[in-house]
Amino acid sequence: MGRRKTWRSGFGRLLVTWALTSPVRVLADDSIQDNSFLIEEAYNQERGVVQHISTFTQFSGGTWASSFTQEWPVPDVRHQLSYTLQAAQVEDDSGDARGFGDVAINYRYQLIGDGSATVAMAPRASLLLPTGNDRSGLGTGAVGVQSNLPTSVVLHPRVVTHFNLGATWLHGARDSAGDKADLTFYSIGQSVVGLITPRFNVLVELVFNSGEVVTGPDTRQRVETFFVNPGIRWAHNMKSGLQLVPGISTPLGVGPSRGSRAVLVYLSFEHPFEK
Repeated sequence: MGRRKTWRSGFGRLLVTWALTSPVRVLADDSIQDNSFLIEEAYNQERGVVQHISTFTQFSGGTWASSFTQEWPVPDVRHQLSYTLQAAQVEDDSGDARGFGDVAINYRYQLIGDGSATVAMAPRASLLLPTGNDRSGLGTGAVGVQSNLPTSVVLHPRVVTHFNLGATWLHGARDSAGDKADLTFYSIGQSVVGLITPRFNVLVELVFNSGEVVTGPDTRQRVETFFVNPGIRWAHNMKSGLQLVPGISTPLGVGPSRGSRAVLVYLSFEHPFEK
């Protein structure tokens, strides 16, 4: 145990030193930075800048899902608050159901680095609120908590990679029959972003999820998904300080999700809200 603790503490000091002293910049000031699709980058919003993020995913089976997130610095890059709204069309026992899903209230702490460091880390904690209709499969019917550990690393001035490790716990989630059970979810993901130019990027994301569904009173079944998501994104910078970033990707199921396909459309608005 002594050797393991020494190794971990030594690695931690090395990581912090590298993040804080590296002269490498991730991107130019007017280029794309925190606009991936399924993976979180570890860069909080800078003081005086707010970001609005929308996604829409159309699945091959005809169902769809969308989300909207708004991120605010509080008051600077060290602390960030955000919320996420969701809507979807899902299949239930009576056919298709459409409506709003559960809401997430998020807090992120810039633990290591920032957008100008070689290494950045920004752990997130979220409160999940049961605002969706659980009878139709649009919500879980339960209050939950979620954590995620995004880590971003500059491998080369034109190549950046991002890692995610997350977990979710729901207390008393309900299925369409009203049966309840506590559920746990785990996720791991990585993305690699290639900067063809500072304002035009190609990327590929890999995301594995292991979650549970309610199958009866205090009974659950684990379900796994694995997607590879290649895509592109580009930026339009306005004189007002507004940065508009559209993007598109094609999530492809592999392994336990083999045969699943989708198209994801992304749009981000980022602009200053104070002088």
